[in-house]
Amino acid sequence: MSVALPISSTQRLVPGLIEQVGGQQGSSPQKQIVGETRFSDMMTDLIDSVNNLQKESAHAQEAFLAGEPVELHQVMIKAEEAGVSMDLLLEIRNKLLVAYQEIIRMPL
Repeated sequence: MSVALPISSTQRLVPGLIEQVGGQQGSSPQKQIVGETRFSDMMTDLIDSVNNLQKESAHAQEAFLAGEPVELHQVMIKAEEAGVSMDLLLEIRNKLLVAYQEIIRMPL
């Protein structure tokens, strides 16, 4: 059974990424934006948020198995959020690898 998450929950996995990408369309490369975020910082934040979701999911599962008052549906939601965030991270990694390989193949 697949649970579809609303777009708002996937947007919180990558805080501000959509606004930053959308806001830089049509801007010249020479123009510096105040408060600009580096790509490496965005990726670090994404990895940290995925890691935190994985930890929260594991903690909820352990609490449920230990008999603590945790609702089963909350455990399942946390597990699904962690899985979706990991899938997103893997897709981003795959796209970056493909882009890197294309750049390497470019003739000089």
